Order: sequence, then structure tokens, then C-alpha cells
Amino acid sequence: MFVWRNTPGVETRQRQADRTRETKRKLMEATVECLVERGWSGTTTTEVAERAGVSRGAQLHHFRTRGELVAAAVEHVGAESVEALKRRAQVAEKSTHAVVELIADFHASDLFTAALELWVAARTDPELREQVLELQARLGREVYGLALELLDADDSKPGVRDAVQATLDLVRGLALANQLADDTKRRAHVVRYWARMLEEQL
Repeated sequence: MFVWRNTPGVETRQRQADRTRETKRKLMEATVECLVERGWSGTTTTEVAERAGVSRGAQLHHFRTRGELVAAAVEHVGAESVEALKRRAQVAEKSTHAVVELIADFHASDLFTAALELWVAARTDPELREQVLELQARLGREVYGLALELLDADDSKPGVRDAVQATLDLVRGLALANQLADDTKRRAHVVRYWARMLEEQL
């Protein structure tokens, strides 16, 4: 019986593709960790490469500048976080309060801290600002769509789009307040209050 086997060239390309994905994953995770722990100024390409256990040459092969590396890392972790949020939502209580709480917790994660460092740096860096605006728009659309889905809301109805967007703006503000001190107790109170108002609107 004939058994098909990968040719050596195909196997080599597959191994290379696997190594590339693994290298990028390590760089993405190390970058976000570095942003959270050391901020934008302490997140250098050298520091990230060392944390990831990747050579400087390999790091530069995939990302030419610190801006490219950091924007890619925030987007990568953002996409993974959205998927994690979807999984949590599948087993969570199906109430407006539970959904708003999930979204608030999502924004209070390390991802938000990393993204915040990127936004602040982008304020005075025109090239980085362009990357960040595109990234923010993509992630913003995805989170907005997910919020609609979780809330079972129809944004073609009057007031729904504004109510959902206001929810996202609110939880971002709460996440910002949590950066310097633990704001968990106040956040829980605000989330409960807002969920009641949102339920009436929807």
C-alpha cells in the first residue's frame, strides 16, 4: 500500500513556520510583560529579546522598530483576551450585570495597562500614533461587537449604540482609575449601578 509522506522540503518549511510562530509568541508575551512591569521607557527591544529568550537578530527580523513590536504585541494579546472573554461569557450568568462585570474585568487586565503605556507614548510620537490609532480602531470594533453579542442588543434601535458605547467608555475610565491603587470595591459599586441603568435602556 502506498503511504504518502511529506517531502523533506515540506517538513523543513513546516518546522520553520512553527519556529517562527513560537518566536513571535514569545516576543509578544515578553513585550506585554515588560510594558506592565517597566512602562514604555523601560520596554526596549533588547530587554524584550532577553526576556523572550530570543536573539536580537531574530527579534529584528520580525519587528524592525520598538513601535512595530509593541503595537503587534498589544494587538496579539488583545485578540487572545477577546477570545478568553468569549469563553468566560459562555459559562457566565446571562444577566446585564454579569455582562458589564465581565467587560469591566476585561478592561482592568494587564492588557489595558500595556495598551495605556502605548497610548501615552503615542501622544508625542507621530509615527507611533498612526499605528496606535489603527490598532485602537480594530480592537474597539471587536470589543463593541462582542459587547452587543453578550448583551443580546440590537444597535439599530434608538439609543442602543450610545448606551453600549457609553458602557465601554465607562469601563475604560474605571480601568484607568485602577492603575495607581486598587479600585475594586468602587468599581463593583459603579458596575452594579450602571448595569441597572443599561438594562432599562436596552
